[in-house]
Amino acid sequence: MTKRFACAVGGGQCKWGVREASYLDMAQEAAKACLTDIPGLKHTDIDGLLFSSTFVGRRSTQVNTAPVIAERIGVKPTSICARVDVLCAGGSTGILLAKGLVESNMADIVMVLGGEKLYTPERWQVQYDEMAAVDHDWDGPQGVGPPPLWFSLQAREHMQHYGTTREQMAAVSVANYKYGINNPKGHFQKDLLLEDVLEATEVASPLGLFDCCPLSEGAAAVIVASEERAREMSDLPLVYLRGGAQVSMHSVTANWPGKHLGDWPHLRHAGEKAFQKSKLTPEEINVAQVHDCFSISQIIELEELGFCPKGEGGPFMQDGQTHVTGKIPVNTDGGLLSAGHPFGGTGIRQGVEIVKQLQGRATNQVKDAAFGLTHNLSGANVEHTIVVYGNEPVR
Repeated sequence: MTKRFACAVGGGQCKWGVREASYLDMAQEAAKACLTDIPGLKHTDIDGLLFSSTFVGRRSTQVNTAPVIAERIGVKPTSICARVDVLCAGGSTGILLAKGLVESNMADIVMVLGGEKLYTPERWQVQYDEMAAVDHDWDGPQGVGPPPLWFSLQAREHMQHYGTTREQMAAVSVANYKYGINNPKGHFQKDLLLEDVLEATEVASPLGLFDCCPLSEGAAAVIVASEERAREMSDLPLVYLRGGAQVSMHSVTANWPGKHLGDWPHLRHAGEKAFQKSKLTPEEINVAQVHDCFSISQIIELEELGFCPKGEGGPFMQDGQTHVTGKIPVNTDGGLLSAGHPFGGTGIRQGVEIVKQLQGRATNQVKDAAFGLTHNLSGANVEHTIVVYGNEPVR
């Protein structure tokens, strides 16, 4: 039997930020942008829909959301119609699930669409709702929920063990905001100086305002299809889903799997699995999108994914190695820090950016990009999800 390969064909997103729009409005905008990006695709060709969102039921009072989305965007799924909830990794998880559906011959063309509507009914409630994203019996009552507090602890541990500096963390924000200037659909289009980051309002020491990603409203969509159907709908270079991994080694923060909070073995394990399945090494990745929910997270992720040695993520950033001409261009559309973070949409936005990079049509284009990677963490850093893309399949 001939092996079936899954491809990410193209995609799009609506404007991200604080929106005067419902989650249905934004889903429709993202679906339209996705279809516009693939002129050879008709909405009636799509036989599967995976909708990734965590707070849609809590904030928008709509459960069993996928059929509602399908009807509003004119899709009639015959292979899959389901919602995926993995918080920040919902989008990338949906892409991995779509890959499995296509390669197992259960679906031909799947739209993975995801996003969040957060600032209703009351904007102040968002931070309280995030308490529901951690272990509700153990961590929640201890106040672990608010992400800046948890990542400030991880930043302090990394600084203590590896000598990471406040300036090195600020370099992450400066680099990612620089990329984001050219992303009109991102949350922010702002040029930051190092001084802006260092002098910003403190959120949770040592993290300041620009070390933290915003909570954004918005949606994004991507099409995953079989190689044959991808060729029919687009003349652009094919982008294959080469592999991926998702690893969770704990839930309660007291059971942190590392030697200290600056040591992330669950990400290290996910990276090793993803590279093994995709038959690539970190050195072969040309462009990456990592989960920069906070500046410190990107530094640690670069280390654990093998893009630089452990403990050297700070100097790596300070030396400009994630710039478009650096060793490994990272978060080339602004990342979470600049583009924003509507949880369920983030992994999809990352995937669309990698697809465009590998097709040679990204705004901040990396020269001769052939292999790309996306990474998300979820909750209180309890899950890590990786998707690897390439211009040729794994044979």
